[in-house]
Amino acid sequence: MAQSANLQAKVLTVREVSEYLRVHPSTIYRLLRQRQLPAFRVGSDWRFNVEAIDRWRAEMEESGKPIEKAAIPAQSRRRGVQS
Repeated sequence: MAQSANLQAKVLTVREVSEYLRVHPSTIYRLLRQRQLPAFRVGSDWRFNVEAIDRWRAEMEESGKPIEKAAIPAQSRRRGVQS
């Protein structure tokens, strides 16, 4: 039973990973859409391996890029403005 609880603790939901990273859930969904965050699906729900998230976060910290900034495209356009 303890082994089962230990395995479950290593996988997070969107809400849990947003709390873990201290960002809004919409930031998590943006990162998922941009394929920047390591995750996998269980049916229609996203799940996150804590160890993979920790490695991703360490890479973000080493690059000096804040997690919130990772969700914003480098060349975003204002709506309605064509270039």
